Amino acid sequence: MKRYSILTVTIMLSVLLSLSSCELVGDIFKAGVWVGVLIVVGIIALILFLLKKIF
Repeated sequence: MKRYSILTVTIMLSVLLSLSSCELVGDIFKAGVWVGVLIVVGIIALILFLLKKIF
């Protein structure tokens, strides 16, 4: 079993107690959407770069 430091447990508890579950899930999905957008933009830029080099 993995041992957690006192600081890690304190931070986790403070986050859990300060946010409601719906707000926490909403924030996680917002971060996920932005990461997905950045990945898609990066892939499109890479494809355009490769096509430019080929032609």
